[in-house]
Amino acid sequence: MCKNEFQIEHKFYIAGAHSRARTLAAYIQYLADDYSIEAYLVTDDEDNPDEINNVPVIRWNMDIKLNPDYPAFIGTRGVYHRQIEDALRKSGIEKIYPVTVELDMKLRNAYLKKYFSSIHRGFPKIDDEATLGMTVDDSRTDLSVSRWKVCVYVAKSIFDKPLKQQLRLERYERVIYVGAALSNGRTENGAITDATGDNISMQNKQFCELTGLYWIWKNALEDIVGLVHYRRHFLLPGDWLDRMERYGIDVILPVPLYVAPSIEKNYMERHYSENWFCMMDYLQHYNAGEYQQIKEIFQGNLYSPCNMFIMRRNVLNELCEWLFPILNAVTAQGETYKDTYQNRYPGFLSERLITAFFEIRRGQYKVVYSDKNFYEGI
Repeated sequence: MCKNEFQIEHKFYIAGAHSRARTLAAYIQYLADDYSIEAYLVTDDEDNPDEINNVPVIRWNMDIKLNPDYPAFIGTRGVYHRQIEDALRKSGIEKIYPVTVELDMKLRNAYLKKYFSSIHRGFPKIDDEATLGMTVDDSRTDLSVSRWKVCVYVAKSIFDKPLKQQLRLERYERVIYVGAALSNGRTENGAITDATGDNISMQNKQFCELTGLYWIWKNALEDIVGLVHYRRHFLLPGDWLDRMERYGIDVILPVPLYVAPSIEKNYMERHYSENWFCMMDYLQHYNAGEYQQIKEIFQGNLYSPCNMFIMRRNVLNELCEWLFPILNAVTAQGETYKDTYQNRYPGFLSERLITAFFEIRRGQYKVVYSDKNFYEGI
Protein backbone atom coordinates (compact mmCIF):
# COMPACT_ATOMS: atom_id res chain seq x y z
CA MET A 1 0.00 0.00 0.00
CA CYS A 2 1.38 3.38 -0.97
CA LYS A 3 0.68 6.46 1.10
CA ASN A 4 -0.72 8.34 -1.86
CA GLU A 5 -3.52 5.81 -2.24
CA PHE A 6 -5.41 7.73 0.44
CA GLN A 7 -5.76 11.47 0.90
CA ILE A 8 -4.36 11.64 4.41
CA GLU A 9 -2.68 14.61 6.02
CA HIS A 10 -1.00 12.52 8.74
CA LYS A 11 -4.15 12.32 10.88
CA PHE A 12 -7.38 10.41 10.37
CA TYR A 13 -10.48 9.12 12.11
CA ILE A 14 -11.68 5.55 12.41
CA ALA A 15 -15.40 4.92 12.73
CA GLY A 16 -15.72 1.97 15.08
CA ALA A 17 -13.66 0.79 18.04
CA HIS A 18 -14.08 -2.96 18.10
CA SER A 19 -11.84 -5.67 16.67
CA ARG A 20 -12.15 -4.62 13.00
CA ALA A 21 -11.32 -1.02 13.79
CA ARG A 22 -8.28 -1.95 15.89
CA THR A 23 -7.00 -4.27 13.18
CA LEU A 24 -7.41 -1.49 10.63
CA ALA A 25 -5.51 0.91 12.87
CA ALA A 26 -2.62 -1.55 13.19
CA TYR A 27 -2.39 -2.03 9.42
CA ILE A 28 -2.39 1.66 8.54
CA GLN A 29 -0.02 2.79 11.26
CA TYR A 30 2.46 0.00 10.55
CA LEU A 31 2.46 0.72 6.83
CA ALA A 32 2.68 4.49 7.30
CA ASP A 33 4.14 5.13 10.74
CA ASP A 34 3.94 8.90 10.38
CA TYR A 35 0.13 8.73 10.26
CA SER A 36 -1.77 8.94 13.54
CA ILE A 37 -5.36 8.37 14.62
CA GLU A 38 -7.11 11.50 15.80
CA ALA A 39 -9.95 9.53 17.39
CA TYR A 40 -12.13 6.46 17.20
CA LEU A 41 -15.75 7.43 16.54
CA VAL A 42 -18.56 5.39 18.11
CA THR A 43 -22.26 5.85 18.76
CA ASP A 44 -23.64 6.48 22.24
CA ASP A 45 -25.27 3.06 22.55
CA GLU A 46 -22.08 1.05 22.07
CA ASP A 47 -20.06 -0.47 24.90
CA ASN A 48 -16.58 0.91 24.30
CA PRO A 49 -13.57 2.07 26.34
CA ASP A 50 -12.73 5.76 26.76
CA GLU A 51 -9.45 5.30 24.89
CA ILE A 52 -7.48 2.73 22.93
CA ASN A 53 -3.68 2.94 23.19
CA ASN A 54 -3.98 6.59 24.31
CA VAL A 55 -6.26 7.47 21.37
CA PRO A 56 -9.62 8.89 22.53
CA VAL A 57 -12.86 7.07 21.77
CA ILE A 58 -15.43 9.77 21.04
CA ARG A 59 -19.15 9.18 21.63
CA TRP A 60 -20.00 10.81 18.37
CA ASN A 61 -23.19 12.65 17.48
CA MET A 62 -24.03 15.65 15.33
CA ASP A 63 -23.14 18.04 18.16
CA ILE A 64 -19.52 16.84 18.13
CA LYS A 65 -17.40 18.80 15.66
CA LEU A 66 -14.97 16.83 13.53
CA ASN A 67 -12.06 18.26 11.56
CA PRO A 68 -13.24 18.20 7.93
CA ASP A 69 -9.64 18.08 6.72
CA TYR A 70 -9.13 14.64 8.23
CA PRO A 71 -10.33 11.56 6.34
CA ALA A 72 -12.28 8.77 8.02
CA PHE A 73 -11.98 5.01 7.60
CA ILE A 74 -15.03 2.92 8.44
CA GLY A 75 -13.85 -0.09 10.43
CA THR A 76 -17.13 -1.88 11.13
CA ARG A 77 -19.22 -4.63 9.60
CA GLY A 78 -20.27 -3.80 6.07
CA VAL A 79 -23.96 -3.71 6.95
CA TYR A 80 -23.34 -0.42 8.82
CA HIS A 81 -21.17 1.30 6.20
CA ARG A 82 -23.82 3.31 4.38
CA GLN A 83 -25.40 4.63 7.57
CA ILE A 84 -22.02 5.67 8.97
CA GLU A 85 -20.90 7.21 5.68
CA ASP A 86 -24.04 9.36 5.54
CA ALA A 87 -23.48 10.55 9.10
CA LEU A 88 -19.82 11.38 8.40
CA ARG A 89 -20.76 13.47 5.38
CA LYS A 90 -23.29 15.38 7.46
CA SER A 91 -20.43 16.11 9.88
CA GLY A 92 -18.40 17.63 7.06
CA ILE A 93 -16.05 14.71 6.35
CA GLU A 94 -15.58 14.25 2.62
CA LYS A 95 -12.72 11.77 2.38
CA ILE A 96 -14.29 8.52 3.53
CA TYR A 97 -12.87 5.03 3.06
CA PRO A 98 -15.18 2.13 3.97
CA VAL A 99 -13.05 -0.92 4.66
CA THR A 100 -14.53 -3.40 2.23
CA VAL A 101 -13.42 -7.01 1.86
CA GLU A 102 -11.18 -5.90 -1.02
CA LEU A 103 -9.55 -3.04 0.91
CA ASP A 104 -9.05 -5.22 3.97
CA MET A 105 -7.35 -7.83 1.78
CA LYS A 106 -5.06 -5.21 0.27
CA LEU A 107 -4.08 -3.74 3.63
CA ARG A 108 -3.62 -7.16 5.24
CA ASN A 109 -1.32 -8.40 2.49
CA ALA A 110 0.74 -5.22 2.52
CA TYR A 111 1.07 -5.42 6.31
CA LEU A 112 2.14 -9.07 6.26
CA LYS A 113 4.63 -8.59 3.45
CA LYS A 114 6.34 -5.80 5.38
CA TYR A 115 6.09 -7.56 8.76
CA PHE A 116 7.45 -10.94 7.63
CA SER A 117 10.27 -9.19 5.81
CA SER A 118 11.18 -7.36 9.03
CA ILE A 119 11.61 -10.68 10.88
CA HIS A 120 13.39 -12.29 7.91
CA ARG A 121 10.59 -14.67 7.06
CA GLY A 122 8.98 -15.26 3.72
CA PHE A 123 5.31 -14.65 3.00
CA PRO A 124 4.60 -17.44 0.50
CA LYS A 125 1.33 -17.14 -1.41
CA ILE A 126 -0.09 -19.76 -3.72
CA ASP A 127 -1.07 -17.10 -6.29
CA ASP A 128 2.42 -15.55 -6.39
CA GLU A 129 4.87 -18.09 -7.72
CA ALA A 130 7.81 -15.79 -7.02
CA THR A 131 7.20 -16.20 -3.27
CA LEU A 132 7.08 -20.00 -3.32
CA GLY A 133 10.82 -20.50 -3.76
CA MET A 134 13.04 -20.69 -6.83
CA THR A 135 13.88 -24.40 -6.44
CA VAL A 136 11.43 -27.05 -7.55
CA ASP A 137 11.16 -29.87 -5.01
CA ASP A 138 12.12 -33.11 -6.76
CA SER A 139 12.50 -35.10 -3.55
CA ARG A 140 8.83 -35.97 -3.19
CA THR A 141 7.78 -39.57 -3.68
CA ASP A 142 4.03 -38.83 -3.58
CA LEU A 143 1.68 -39.68 -6.39
CA SER A 144 2.04 -37.39 -9.39
CA VAL A 145 -0.52 -34.60 -9.57
CA SER A 146 -2.29 -36.29 -12.47
CA ARG A 147 -3.11 -39.21 -10.19
CA TRP A 148 -4.04 -37.25 -7.05
CA LYS A 149 -7.61 -37.48 -5.88
CA VAL A 150 -8.66 -34.02 -4.76
CA CYS A 151 -11.73 -32.59 -3.04
CA VAL A 152 -12.27 -29.30 -1.27
CA TYR A 153 -15.43 -29.72 0.78
CA VAL A 154 -17.76 -26.74 1.08
CA ALA A 155 -19.46 -26.72 4.49
CA LYS A 156 -23.12 -25.82 4.23
CA SER A 157 -26.13 -26.09 6.53
CA ILE A 158 -29.88 -26.02 5.95
CA PHE A 159 -29.92 -23.13 8.42
CA ASP A 160 -27.61 -20.93 6.31
CA LYS A 161 -28.98 -17.67 4.93
CA PRO A 162 -29.48 -17.46 1.15
CA LEU A 163 -26.71 -15.70 -0.78
CA LYS A 164 -27.13 -12.51 -2.78
CA GLN A 165 -25.31 -14.09 -5.70
CA GLN A 166 -25.42 -17.66 -6.94
CA LEU A 167 -22.79 -19.94 -5.49
CA ARG A 168 -20.58 -21.34 -8.25
CA LEU A 169 -18.53 -24.30 -7.21
CA GLU A 170 -15.12 -24.95 -8.70
CA ARG A 171 -14.62 -28.35 -10.32
CA TYR A 172 -12.67 -29.58 -7.28
CA GLU A 173 -15.29 -28.39 -4.74
CA ARG A 174 -18.20 -30.38 -3.36
CA VAL A 175 -20.82 -29.39 -0.79
CA ILE A 176 -20.98 -31.25 2.50
CA TYR A 177 -24.01 -30.58 4.68
CA VAL A 178 -22.85 -30.16 8.27
CA GLY A 179 -25.12 -30.74 11.23
CA ALA A 180 -27.18 -33.01 9.01
CA ALA A 181 -28.14 -35.19 11.97
CA LEU A 182 -30.03 -32.18 13.36
CA SER A 183 -31.86 -31.37 10.12
CA ASN A 184 -34.45 -34.16 10.02
CA GLY A 185 -33.20 -35.22 6.60
CA ARG A 186 -33.75 -31.81 4.98
CA THR A 187 -30.81 -31.82 2.58
CA GLU A 188 -30.51 -32.07 -1.17
CA ASN A 189 -30.99 -35.52 -2.65
CA GLY A 190 -27.69 -37.33 -3.04
CA ALA A 191 -25.76 -34.68 -1.09
CA ILE A 192 -22.77 -35.59 1.06
CA THR A 193 -23.57 -35.12 4.74
CA ASP A 194 -21.54 -35.28 7.93
CA ALA A 195 -24.07 -37.75 9.41
CA THR A 196 -22.72 -40.88 7.71
CA GLY A 197 -19.94 -43.21 8.77
CA ASP A 198 -17.87 -42.23 11.78
CA ASN A 199 -19.21 -38.77 12.63
CA ILE A 200 -20.00 -36.14 15.29
CA SER A 201 -22.83 -34.49 13.33
CA MET A 202 -25.03 -34.21 16.45
CA GLN A 203 -22.45 -31.85 17.98
CA ASN A 204 -22.73 -29.29 15.18
CA LYS A 205 -24.32 -26.57 17.33
CA GLN A 206 -21.03 -26.34 19.17
CA PHE A 207 -18.49 -27.68 16.70
CA CYS A 208 -19.98 -25.89 13.63
CA GLU A 209 -17.90 -26.66 10.49
CA LEU A 210 -15.63 -28.89 12.57
CA THR A 211 -18.22 -31.67 12.28
CA GLY A 212 -17.37 -31.50 8.58
CA LEU A 213 -13.66 -31.61 9.38
CA TYR A 214 -14.17 -34.68 11.56
CA TRP A 215 -16.15 -36.42 8.78
CA ILE A 216 -13.41 -35.65 6.25
CA TRP A 217 -10.78 -37.04 8.62
CA LYS A 218 -12.66 -40.26 9.29
CA ASN A 219 -14.39 -40.92 5.95
CA ALA A 220 -12.95 -39.02 2.96
CA LEU A 221 -10.58 -40.92 0.65
CA GLU A 222 -8.86 -38.14 -1.33
CA ASP A 223 -5.11 -37.50 -1.40
CA ILE A 224 -5.62 -33.73 -1.14
CA VAL A 225 -8.50 -32.53 1.02
CA GLY A 226 -9.80 -29.12 1.93
CA LEU A 227 -12.53 -27.39 3.87
CA VAL A 228 -14.10 -24.02 3.01
CA HIS A 229 -17.51 -22.44 3.73
CA TYR A 230 -20.48 -21.74 1.54
CA ARG A 231 -19.73 -18.01 2.01
CA ARG A 232 -15.93 -18.18 2.02
CA HIS A 233 -13.77 -19.78 -0.65
CA PHE A 234 -10.06 -19.61 -1.44
CA LEU A 235 -8.97 -17.42 -4.35
CA LEU A 236 -6.67 -19.89 -6.07
CA PRO A 237 -4.78 -19.72 -9.37
CA GLY A 238 -5.93 -22.18 -12.01
CA ASP A 239 -2.76 -24.26 -11.61
CA TRP A 240 -2.74 -24.34 -7.79
CA LEU A 241 -2.58 -28.13 -7.68
CA ASP A 242 0.40 -28.20 -10.03
CA ARG A 243 2.08 -25.65 -7.78
CA MET A 244 1.50 -27.85 -4.74
CA GLU A 245 3.39 -30.65 -6.49
CA ARG A 246 6.05 -28.47 -8.08
CA TYR A 247 7.04 -26.73 -4.85
CA GLY A 248 6.33 -29.54 -2.39
CA ILE A 249 3.55 -27.61 -0.67
CA ASP A 250 1.84 -29.46 2.17
CA VAL A 251 -0.76 -26.96 3.33
CA ILE A 252 -2.68 -23.92 2.10
CA LEU A 253 -4.10 -21.70 4.86
CA PRO A 254 -5.97 -18.38 4.77
CA VAL A 255 -3.78 -15.26 4.81
CA PRO A 256 -3.30 -14.51 8.53
CA LEU A 257 -5.40 -11.90 10.30
CA TYR A 258 -3.98 -9.36 12.75
CA VAL A 259 -5.86 -9.04 16.04
CA ALA A 260 -5.15 -6.82 19.04
CA PRO A 261 -4.00 -6.72 21.73
CA SER A 262 -3.00 -10.39 21.24
CA ILE A 263 -4.56 -13.64 20.02
CA GLU A 264 -5.28 -14.65 23.62
CA LYS A 265 -6.65 -11.34 24.85
CA ASN A 266 -8.65 -10.78 21.67
CA TYR A 267 -10.33 -14.15 22.17
CA MET A 268 -11.17 -13.37 25.79
CA GLU A 269 -12.60 -9.97 24.84
CA ARG A 270 -14.92 -11.56 22.28
CA HIS A 271 -15.76 -14.91 23.89
CA TYR A 272 -16.09 -16.58 27.28
CA SER A 273 -12.66 -16.76 28.89
CA GLU A 274 -13.29 -19.91 30.95
CA ASN A 275 -13.03 -22.07 27.82
CA TRP A 276 -9.70 -20.50 26.91
CA PHE A 277 -8.30 -21.21 30.37
CA CYS A 278 -9.59 -24.77 30.19
CA MET A 279 -7.83 -25.24 26.84
CA MET A 280 -4.55 -23.85 28.17
CA ASP A 281 -4.75 -26.07 31.26
CA TYR A 282 -5.18 -29.12 29.05
CA LEU A 283 -2.24 -28.11 26.87
CA GLN A 284 -0.02 -27.56 29.90
CA HIS A 285 -0.75 -31.03 31.26
CA TYR A 286 -1.05 -33.13 28.10
CA ASN A 287 1.02 -31.19 25.53
CA ALA A 288 3.71 -30.05 27.93
CA GLY A 289 6.46 -30.22 25.33
CA GLU A 290 4.66 -27.70 23.13
CA TYR A 291 2.97 -25.64 25.81
CA GLN A 292 5.49 -22.83 26.07
CA GLN A 293 5.66 -22.41 22.30
CA ILE A 294 1.88 -22.33 22.03
CA LYS A 295 1.66 -19.80 24.85
CA GLU A 296 4.14 -17.53 23.06
CA ILE A 297 2.25 -17.85 19.78
CA PHE A 298 -0.95 -16.78 21.54
CA GLN A 299 0.83 -13.71 22.86
CA GLY A 300 1.32 -12.69 19.23
CA ASN A 301 -1.19 -11.09 16.92
CA LEU A 302 -1.52 -13.26 13.80
CA TYR A 303 -3.71 -16.28 13.14
CA SER A 304 -5.36 -17.87 10.10
CA PRO A 305 -9.13 -17.58 10.61
CA CYS A 306 -12.25 -19.48 9.53
CA ASN A 307 -11.10 -23.11 9.93
CA MET A 308 -10.27 -23.20 6.22
CA PHE A 309 -7.48 -25.21 4.64
CA ILE A 310 -6.28 -27.40 1.80
CA MET A 311 -3.72 -30.06 2.74
CA ARG A 312 -2.25 -33.44 2.05
CA ARG A 313 -4.05 -36.36 3.62
CA ASN A 314 -1.18 -37.35 5.95
CA VAL A 315 -1.03 -33.79 7.30
CA LEU A 316 -4.78 -33.73 7.91
CA ASN A 317 -4.52 -36.96 9.90
CA GLU A 318 -1.77 -35.56 12.11
CA LEU A 319 -3.64 -32.29 12.65
CA CYS A 320 -6.91 -33.97 13.63
CA GLU A 321 -5.22 -36.50 15.91
CA TRP A 322 -3.75 -33.51 17.77
CA LEU A 323 -6.73 -31.14 17.59
CA PHE A 324 -9.82 -33.12 18.53
CA PRO A 325 -8.59 -34.47 21.89
CA ILE A 326 -8.01 -30.85 22.97
CA LEU A 327 -11.47 -29.70 21.86
CA ASN A 328 -13.16 -32.76 23.37
CA ALA A 329 -11.46 -32.11 26.71
CA VAL A 330 -12.62 -28.49 26.72
CA THR A 331 -16.22 -29.29 25.80
CA ALA A 332 -16.32 -32.10 28.38
CA GLN A 333 -15.71 -29.46 31.07
CA GLY A 334 -17.45 -26.57 29.35
CA GLU A 335 -21.09 -25.60 29.14
CA THR A 336 -23.78 -25.49 26.51
CA TYR A 337 -24.65 -21.82 26.20
CA LYS A 338 -28.02 -20.32 25.29
CA ASP A 339 -26.16 -17.74 23.20
CA THR A 340 -25.85 -19.68 19.94
CA TYR A 341 -22.84 -17.64 18.82
CA GLN A 342 -20.85 -18.17 22.02
CA ASN A 343 -21.92 -21.82 22.08
CA ARG A 344 -19.66 -22.35 19.05
CA TYR A 345 -16.54 -21.92 21.20
CA PRO A 346 -14.88 -25.17 19.97
CA GLY A 347 -14.83 -23.67 16.47
CA PHE A 348 -13.40 -20.38 17.71
CA LEU A 349 -10.72 -22.16 19.72
CA SER A 350 -9.78 -24.38 16.78
CA GLU A 351 -8.94 -21.38 14.57
CA ARG A 352 -6.25 -20.41 17.04
CA LEU A 353 -5.13 -24.00 17.64
CA ILE A 354 -4.72 -24.77 13.93
CA THR A 355 -2.51 -21.71 13.61
CA ALA A 356 -0.39 -22.87 16.57
CA PHE A 357 -0.12 -26.42 15.19
CA PHE A 358 1.44 -25.27 11.93
CA GLU A 359 3.53 -22.49 13.46
CA ILE A 360 5.20 -25.02 15.77
CA ARG A 361 5.80 -27.33 12.80
CA ARG A 362 7.18 -24.76 10.38
CA GLY A 363 10.22 -26.93 9.72
CA GLN A 364 8.12 -30.04 9.12
CA TYR A 365 5.46 -28.83 6.68
CA LYS A 366 5.61 -26.34 3.85
CA VAL A 367 2.72 -23.95 4.45
CA VAL A 368 1.61 -21.27 2.01
CA TYR A 369 -1.24 -18.79 2.13
CA SER A 370 -4.20 -17.84 -0.01
CA ASP A 371 -6.63 -14.94 -0.02
CA LYS A 372 -10.31 -15.77 0.27
CA ASN A 373 -13.49 -14.22 -1.04
CA PHE A 374 -16.75 -13.63 0.78
CA TYR A 375 -20.27 -14.15 -0.52
CA GLU A 376 -22.82 -11.87 1.14
CA GLY A 377 -26.04 -13.25 2.54
CA ILE A 378 -29.45 -11.73 1.91
